[in-house]
Formats: sequence, structure tokens, C-alpha cells
Amino acid sequence: MSAEQASGILGQQLALVTAERPSVLKEVGFSALQVWQYLSESQGRGHGDKEVAILFTDLAGFSTWALHAGDTMAVELLRRVAKGVEPVVVANRGRVVKRLGDGLMAVFDSAEQAVAAACEARSATAEVEVGGHRPQLRAGVHVGTPRLLGGDYLGVDVNVAARVAAAAGPGEVLISDAVRAQLDDGARLKRKWRFSGKGTPAGLKVFVVDGLG
Repeated sequence: MSAEQASGILGQQLALVTAERPSVLKEVGFSALQVWQYLSESQGRGHGDKEVAILFTDLAGFSTWALHAGDTMAVELLRRVAKGVEPVVVANRGRVVKRLGDGLMAVFDSAEQAVAAACEARSATAEVEVGGHRPQLRAGVHVGTPRLLGGDYLGVDVNVAARVAAAAGPGEVLISDAVRAQLDDGARLKRKWRFSGKGTPAGLKVFVVDGLG
């Protein structure tokens, strides 16, 4: 089995298992995730031939809440969030690439579609309530030319998008400066000054999206 195949299979299995049992990451540790990331990045340093906007989402503080709430409530919350978020991705002409426990990765043909989906997904998530808990979605968007391998995307641009998303606060949508350059002037943005993304290009700027024009 090649490293590319191993990376894809491991990623798919992690997504399936964590969606069914969110606490499983505490049981298996993060070694498998680190191997998956290493394989993905080592095979994805090249670039593809098509530019796409890459969106990552997750739920702020989900792991801590899930440990106290239990798997039954956690799975119900994930189901409701997915029911609100995934149609928004499709409505904005995006495609869900993979589901990653409490979040997802999706790609779009344009930056505006991806940012619109992120903002709408944030609003849809804010309507969800399970056991008195209201989840807060955080998201990151970056534009690049990742490598398409099978049904997955790999490469530096995917890593940048993931790092941008990881830097977002609860209820926050962050975008890279590459995304900002493609948005209309009516977009309401503000610079996020405290950003340190390991593995991202030096000088990368990120912005908080308050809304689109």
C-alpha cells in the first residue's frame, strides 16, 4: 500500500469513528492523527492545477463538553449541526470532502461561496441546542491549488486552511489574505493581529469576517 493510500484510508476511518464516538480520540490518543497528518503532508507538497477555496469548520470546546455530556448527547449534537451545516455548503455550490469528528472540510470554486457558506453555517449552528448546550462553530477559509488525490485534497494549502480555522475563536470565521483579495469591497473584515500558524507561510495575514456585502 502506498503512503497516499494509507493516508486516505486512515483519514476516512478516523472521520467515521470520531463521528460515531466523539470521545474515541481520548482513548486512542493523538498518535494516529499525527501519522495521518505526516502522510498527508509528505505526499502533498506539490500543487494541483485548479484553484479552489478550502473551508474547515469545527465546534469550539466540543471535546470538553462531550466528555461531560456523554456519547449519546454528543452524537445527537453532531447530527443536528451536520443537518444545519451541510445543506449550507451544498447551497453555496460547495462539496464536503470529509467529515472530521465535530467538523468538516469542504471545497468551493470561489472564495465568496466559501465565506458565505462559513457565515451561514455559523448562524445555523447557533440555532442548535442539546441538553442546554449551544455549540459555537468556528471556521477558516484559504484559497490555493491543493493536489486532488482520489476524492481528497492534500498539500500545503490544505494545511494553511486548517491552521487558519484552528486559530479562530468561538463563533469566529477567519480568512487568509488570499481570500480577502478575492472578496468584494463590501465585505466587513477586521485584521486578527494575534495569529501564529505553524507550517504556514511567513507573513500570512488573517482577517475576521463580520459579514459580506
